[in-house]
This record gives sequence, C-alpha cells and structure tokens, in this order.
Amino acid sequence: MEAVQDIHFLHSEALLAVAQNRWLYIYDNQGIELHCIRRCDRVTRLEFLPFHFLLATCSETGFLTYLDVSVGKIVTALNARAGRLSVMAQNPYNAVIHLGHSNGTVSLWSPAVKEPLAKILCHRGAVRAVAVDSTGTYMATSGLDHQLKIFDLRGTFQPLSARTLPQGAGHVAFSQRGLLAAGMGDVVNIWAGQGKASSPSLEQPYLTHRLSGRVHGLQFCPFEDVLGVGHSGGITSMLVPGSAEPNFDGLENNPYRSRKQRQEWEVKALLEKVPAELICLDPRALAEVDVVSLEQQKKERIERLGYDPDAKAPFQPKAKQKGRSSTASLVKRKKKVMDQEHRDKVRQSLEQQQQQKQETTKPPRARPSALDRFVR
Repeated sequence: MEAVQDIHFLHSEALLAVAQNRWLYIYDNQGIELHCIRRCDRVTRLEFLPFHFLLATCSETGFLTYLDVSVGKIVTALNARAGRLSVMAQNPYNAVIHLGHSNGTVSLWSPAVKEPLAKILCHRGAVRAVAVDSTGTYMATSGLDHQLKIFDLRGTFQPLSARTLPQGAGHVAFSQRGLLAAGMGDVVNIWAGQGKASSPSLEQPYLTHRLSGRVHGLQFCPFEDVLGVGHSGGITSMLVPGSAEPNFDGLENNPYRSRKQRQEWEVKALLEKVPAELICLDPRALAEVDVVSLEQQKKERIERLGYDPDAKAPFQPKAKQKGRSSTASLVKRKKKVMDQEHRDKVRQSLEQQQQQKQETTKPPRARPSALDRFVR
C-alpha cells in the first residue's frame, strides 16, 4: 500500500487530487484514476486556487509548483531554497500561498514572481501550522516554541496577539465566521472573536474537547456548524455553534446544485478564469493607473519617432473658393488664429495672478470665539 500525504478537491466535488508517496494523481468521485502527473513528485501538501484553476503543490525537494488544471500544464515551479516543505496555506482574498519553514519564517509566494513577496519571522522554532481567515486579514501560526500567534496581513505583518500553549499546536484552521481551531495532542481548542471581521481572542477558549487519540488534521465544514477532526482513533464531528456562514450565495456557492447547474457553473468559471500573472499582495492595485510607466512610455515614444505625435499641430488654413485663397488672405487668417491663442494664454495668466493675489491679501483669521455659532 502506498502512503497518501494529502487530498484536496479541485473546482468541483467530482474531481480530487491525491498526493501519494511518489507522484500526484487525479481521481473522480468514483475512485477511477484519471491522470498521473509525474512532474509533481514527492508532494507533501496541496492547495487549490478556485478563481485561477491552479493546483499548488509543495514537495520534499523544496519546490512550489503551480499546475493549471484547465489545460493540464505546469505554470511555474519555484525553488523556495528552504529545505523540505510541509506547511502550506492559501489566502482566499488574494490567492497568495503561505509557506512555513524550519527557521521560523513564513514566506508569501505568487506564480508571477520568482522570489517571495514577503517574509515574516513568526517563531523562534520551526513553523508547524499556518492558516488564513476567509477575509485575508489575519494569519494564525503555531511553532515548536509552543506559541500560537495571530498576525495582521494588511501591510504591517505585525503580531496582534500571542498565547503560549502547553504543547505546540500541530494543526490550525479558521472557520467562515472567523473562529480559530487548534489541535494539540489529543485536545482541540476553539477561540472566538467579536465577529467575522475581528481577530479571535486568545485569552479564553470558546470550546475545548478531548479526543480518544492524537489529532492528525482538522477542518471546518462550510455552511454548517461542524468541525471535522481526524485522529488516531478515527474521525470526530464536533458541533461548533456560530462557526459557519448561515446565508450562502446560490450563484457563487450552492451546496444544493444539480448536475446541470454544476456543468453550467464550470463553463462560466472557465470563461471568467483569472490569469496567474495577476496574483499579488494587494488586488486593488490592479485597478490603479501606473502614472510613472505612462510618462516613461510617452518619453520613449517621442525619442523613437523624433517628434511628439500628441502635440498640437500648427494651424493650416484650408483653401476656399476661387479668388478667396490669396496669399494675403491666408496670412491674415493665420495671424488671427495666433492672436486668439495669445489672448487666451494672457487671459489665463491674468486669472492665475489675480487668484494668487487674493490668496495672499486674505485678512488673517481672528481667534475663534464661543459666540461665533450665533453669527449668520
């Protein structure tokens, strides 16, 4: 029997990726093997990016590989240069991959950049588990130093809260409503915050449950207040009130969709697939205008052509009827246009000078008084 390192569903429940001991396999919901991807070998963890149709894999050789499941091609393979990779999580907000390393750092990766987007020093020992909440605001990490920390991912990457545990948490997971679950040995602790947009408070656990065996994995069930925990004694389903999102969008995630609805959704999702090159830390930056690049492109275009194509061309009078397009008439019309442009420039400069004079001669404002509220 071949060992299985990780299992993850793809864009639908009909396909799943299995990281076996040697290669990566794709199966359907009937258990039939569809593909064997030998370029992804010795895979330890899997993550699927649903809006990009990318399957991210990390391996024992230290490579982070992105596989486009819509066309079946490797997008990129990045060398993390940090040894064996066994801790990985994705940010649902911007599709950035978080990798935990043995030196206590967490690196953020995008397939468009060969170097990490950011590196965060989280622990004094190796990182054991990483999780990011559904809003992409908070990241929870646990390490061999028995510390459980929550970091702010909104540009500062600073720790918001920390708690020392009796033993290090080997598995952490966020729910849809922002609850944080951590598995430590045979105990599962759950912390809750003030709401979905707030970070969990690590002062007092919301729930604590002891299992019959050591925890091997845990994950919240979407749209249901259930936490699934896998341990050495089997599988346990814990009821966690308030952990799931009570209202779902039927056009985005419909747990009751039929087979025809799933097929239509797959076609629509493939047409709206986001390119892998657009993955970055701040997705809002994609809608901004790069003014510096536009100015540089304009200068390079002028140097290449030898003239400015956007500059205003000099006035050239059109030829009129016979007898009305004499040389004197053309010179007179040119002079008229030049005089009009000169008058416009003079009028604009006079208006600017008058405005500046009014601003400089404005009387100084008197000290505010309590009786100013009655002045009309």
